[in-house]
Amino acid sequence: MNPNAILAGMMLISLVLYSLLGGADYGGGFWDLLSFGPNREGQRNLIAQAIQPIWEANHVWIVLLIVVMFSGFPAAFSAISVGLAIPLYLVLFGIVLRGSSYVFRAYFAGNVGMQLFWGRVFSISSSMTPFFLGIVIGGISCDSVLVNDGFNENGFLRAWFHPFPLVVGLLSLSLFAYLSACYLTVEAEDPILQSDFRTRALISGLVSIVLAACTYIMAADSAPGIKDGLWSNPYAWLVEIGAGIATIAGFHALWSRHYLRAAFAAAAQVTFILLGWGISQFPYLVRPAITIYNGASPRPVLSSLVIAVSIGAVVLVPSLALLLYVFKMEPQPASPGIDDVEKAE
Repeated sequence: MNPNAILAGMMLISLVLYSLLGGADYGGGFWDLLSFGPNREGQRNLIAQAIQPIWEANHVWIVLLIVVMFSGFPAAFSAISVGLAIPLYLVLFGIVLRGSSYVFRAYFAGNVGMQLFWGRVFSISSSMTPFFLGIVIGGISCDSVLVNDGFNENGFLRAWFHPFPLVVGLLSLSLFAYLSACYLTVEAEDPILQSDFRTRALISGLVSIVLAACTYIMAADSAPGIKDGLWSNPYAWLVEIGAGIATIAGFHALWSRHYLRAAFAAAAQVTFILLGWGISQFPYLVRPAITIYNGASPRPVLSSLVIAVSIGAVVLVPSLALLLYVFKMEPQPASPGIDDVEKAE
């Protein structure tokens, strides 16, 4: 296998990992925005506790994707930066605003008004980021990003502000919300909170199915290359079948209240959907003209990148696995509750 395909695969894997980890954080922010009812504070506290230990580390995957594309496929990086400048800037703005507002909300714990303000900023920025990230993916999947000599032939709006990328953006948001709700059912120890997020998972899962169907139908006119790839490539058929099985397994697990199984099924569903998109998009990075071959750096650069990323993965993957184990799997000493403090006194 040549280094072009290897690097393209590494970028796709980075996108999958960012969706499974960082995407769940964005989904948590979306549910923070929609928290309501008598359990509102409990829902928001659970979201904060689930995100807090690892939210910043999850961005390493999107950083890796950007660096590999910038170094290995500069033509694609340039076309995306110019042709999809507005949604791309909004993605970056949402990432920065989400991170800063999350910290500000924690430090303004004594000021209820400021905490509510920064909490709302956190929720809105967490919701807008996956939406515009999906728009970027939708934009490079159809033939609307036409950049020649640094000039965007379709303008800054026509390249992405049309139904197909917008629906892909909504699909991205719904999938992240579904993934997050499934994760939160596992994080929650309170049966009431588990039930709350179970309901949210079922609703967002149904919405994502409807949006996925709309995206597939609209691809016939807006992104025929994607639809042809999904139909003609046998590997695409396999991942589509896998996505369907994972969807059914996830809903069955939620319905029967097997939450850990539902979380794994949701992660598998998102993984298969992204893999299916990557297979159908191959070998294009930006349709209709830039591929992993004609938009790549010289071969020595690509080979060096493959070696560098492989060596880095040997350090990065075990480090993040240890981080997840310490904060998510290793039992933590329980802090005393109000009743315990009163009894001690």
